[in-house]
Amino acid sequence: MPVRKYKKRKRKLSLPYVFAGLLLVGLAFVFSIHTLSENSIEQAATNEQYTHEEFVAHLAPHAKELQQGYGILPSIILGQAILESNWGQSSLASQYNNLFGIKAYGNQPKITLETQEYVNEAWVTIQGDFRVYDSWEASMDDHTLLFVNGTSWNPGLYEKVLTAGNYQEAAQALQDAGYATDPTYAQKIINVIETYNLSQYDQP
Repeated sequence: MPVRKYKKRKRKLSLPYVFAGLLLVGLAFVFSIHTLSENSIEQAATNEQYTHEEFVAHLAPHAKELQQGYGILPSIILGQAILESNWGQSSLASQYNNLFGIKAYGNQPKITLETQEYVNEAWVTIQGDFRVYDSWEASMDDHTLLFVNGTSWNPGLYEKVLTAGNYQEAAQALQDAGYATDPTYAQKIINVIETYNLSQYDQP
């Protein structure tokens, strides 16, 4: 008796199912991109929402904690943050949480950006490596520890900033230590502190 041979039938995928699957994948992709975009927009909007008063109010509590722990005057922290970051709106501050223009060395997380330095009695634009932080508070911590620990070549470089009796002395100590190349740096900090009454936060 002859044996019948059966051919294996190939199952065809139904086109509606294929289109439905592709549609779901596409929607998931679009949703993920939309979510990431929304998060970026929300973060940018948050950075832009601060008025001058809100910016100071946001930083002041942590500045006072640093005063209690290390003796640094809050008015100096706040004055430098305003001056260096343009009220938190600079790219370095808003995108990389670096409020004070602190440079990066070695394997520290960093970003390379253009910056201006005062060299040979003229302003020049150079490329600088700057620290990247997780938050403004982390930037404030590192800023204070710079004054406490100094640099590898001079641990006592910023000692007079910590021991200053008032913000005028502290601002001048910053300039004398070479924190910035701007020859009018101390006066600019003093002007910011006095304009916005930041010395009120120096009270114990």
